[in-house]
Parts: sequence; structure tokens; C-alpha cells
Amino acid sequence: MWRLRNTIQRYAWGSRDAIAGLQGRPVPTEQPEAELWMGAHARGPSTLVGDGDRSLRDAIEAEPEAMLGAICRERFEGRLPFLLKVLAAAEPLSLQAHPDQARAREGFEREDAAGVERDAPHRNYRDPYAKPELVCALGPFAALCGFRSIEDTRALVEALAVPALRACAEPLWSMPPGPAVATVVGDLLTQPQPGPVVDAVVEAAARRSDGPWARERAWVVRLGERYPGDPGVVVAMLLNLVELRAGEALFLSAGRLHCYLEGNAVEIMGSSDNVLRGGLTPKHVDVPELLDVLDRHVGSVPVLRPRAISEHEAIYDTPATAFTLGRIELRAAEHWSAVPRGPEIVLCTAGEVRLDHGARSVSLGPGDSAFVPASSLPYVARTEPGVRSEATLGATLFRATVGRDVVARS
Repeated sequence: MWRLRNTIQRYAWGSRDAIAGLQGRPVPTEQPEAELWMGAHARGPSTLVGDGDRSLRDAIEAEPEAMLGAICRERFEGRLPFLLKVLAAAEPLSLQAHPDQARAREGFEREDAAGVERDAPHRNYRDPYAKPELVCALGPFAALCGFRSIEDTRALVEALAVPALRACAEPLWSMPPGPAVATVVGDLLTQPQPGPVVDAVVEAAARRSDGPWARERAWVVRLGERYPGDPGVVVAMLLNLVELRAGEALFLSAGRLHCYLEGNAVEIMGSSDNVLRGGLTPKHVDVPELLDVLDRHVGSVPVLRPRAISEHEAIYDTPATAFTLGRIELRAAEHWSAVPRGPEIVLCTAGEVRLDHGARSVSLGPGDSAFVPASSLPYVARTEPGVRSEATLGATLFRATVGRDVVARS
């Protein structure tokens, strides 16, 4: 078991206080801090503290079976299949979707064969892997996710009363739901001059701040101010607005169009860089590729709550094979014992704990994490007083492991 030193990604949409505040560093920071990465991804692998500052990626390559376990090594081609993050969104992220495994591999091989450099800005598939995601709120967290029901979207279009929007949205009245939303998305994103309809929609949304669709209207205005003339502002109106409370989560399966709007969360995903964007970004947008992977189902999106599996631990049930996320709550002077389920990363988000592993111990405070190899002995987490507190307090941990169906075979 090792304490991890992790990479912070400083994207423009990040917060200047959330991650630093969690870790006890001075705020505000000079640059936005968007994501704290924990894992072995090539763009920001964690470092094993006390192991010669070896990266987790190098350690896995040197000892794949000890670090991952035989089943995980075989199933995921010698890779740690998940990436754990703390995400801090002060501004909206891009409108995006991710491919499934088959599409990711086909697209990766196709772009390789075409000679597209793997770090080229216009490349869609940087690796041959799927990227399912689970985002678990640490506080109020807002997202757009999945296509709203046709009936509700028609009502919003009619409430805005913008003739140009009504014309663009005509398929919602004349076609079956799935083809209708795909047609509207495609038409909006390929308009040669989208500015006038975007401006008209934003102006209409700004005329009224109360009544039905008040929260949706407010986000249309905010997106329009940040991305003037971007047709993604109008596409975003087709999606469910989901507002999470602390501990609630969303699962993003392949092809589900989404946009994280604001808030802090723990996020776990398949360790992949494959993102197909549809707008609200200065980065590359590939509309035909996005439409090919798009999940066209309509309706509400389920909000996930953790299911208790022991006195202290609860997990978020998803169909993902690459990961499972657990949440552990400890009161003062309590402890929790665990047998490793393959490779694990343990993240502390509140309180202070000591992880005891045989003769070794690792202390974690908020924002700290540790890697537990598959070959590890069972370990125990104990709440304790530490540098940041004089008394023993409770603690919250997140436990990232591989998918439970993979564990069942090991």
C-alpha cells in the first residue's frame, strides 16, 4: 500500500478554491484547478510516495500481476482500467458523449490507419477503450444529461415562443422520438449561420426568470453568455437538467449526451481519453461522429444512491466492468476492515484516517489518497486525530475498485 501524489489538471472551467480548499492549501489559487487525477493514465499518472517516487503506471508495467491481480491483468490488457478524480467545475464543461468499447476500438484503428497523430487536436479516438463515467456529488451539483421526454421538450420550445427555434424543432412533432432528437441535434450543429437562432433563444430565455422552466431558462442564459452563437446552447435545451445533492450520483453510459454545469464531485471512469464533442467548447467538434455514437433514448435519467453492503460501506450499482465506486462513512473512533477486490484506490474527502496494512500504515486527510495493490493483505481504516484536527472526528472515504463481475471471477 502506498500514499499517492497526484496530478492536478488546470482547465479553464475549474475552480480556484475547491480542490485547494479540500487539500488545505491557500485559496484562491493562481490558476483554475479542474480535476485531481488518481490512477495510471498516461497524461497524469499518480506517484507512489516512498517507492523511489515511481509512477503508478511504471509500477504496474513492472509487476502487472502483483499490482492488478491475474484476472484484472488479463481482462484489461495489463492496465489499471479506471481513473478516479475529484472534479471542481466553476463553469460548464463541453457538450459531449463517449463511445462504447467496439466503437472506440474501430475508431482508434481507423484514425491510426489514416495516419492521424495520436495527440492531434482533431483526433477523436486517442485509445481503443470505452469511457463510462460515474459522477458522485460532494455538494450541490448540476448537469445536463440525456434527452428529455419529447412532451416536455415541446412544452419548453413552445414556452420560449421563438419562431426560428420552433422551425428547427419541427421533427419533435413529426418524427418518432429517437430519430427526432438526432435530427434536431444534427440540424442545429450543422447550421451554416447558427448565431441568429441562438441569440433569439437566449433573449427569450432571459425575458422571464420565474415560473415553469425557470432553472432551464437560467442555464440557457448562462451558456449563451459564455458561448455566444454556439448552437450547443440550443442543443443543451433538449437535455434533462439534473441537480444532485451530496452523495447522489449519475452514471453516464456510452453515447449519452451530457454537460456538467457546476459543482464539486468525485468521478470515476474508464481510463480513456475518447471524447466526442458537440459544442460549448473551443476544442474539436465532429458532428457526424457524435451522431453515430449518440444514445437517442428519451426520458428522465435515474439518480443513483448508494446501496449498503456493510455497516460502513455502500456502493453505487452500475453495469460498468471497469470500475465500482464505494463510499465509506466512519464516526469518531470507528474502524472499517477491507479485503482488496483487485487493485484499489482509497480517497479521503472528510476527516482523517489511518490505513493499517500489516506493519505499514498510511495516514490520509481530505484530498489524500492511497493505492492498494491486488496482492495486498487485508487492511483497516481507523479514524484518528491528526495535523488538521485536535480531536478524533468522523471520516468519509471513497473506494475505487474494478467492476464487481470481474471481482467475482477472481
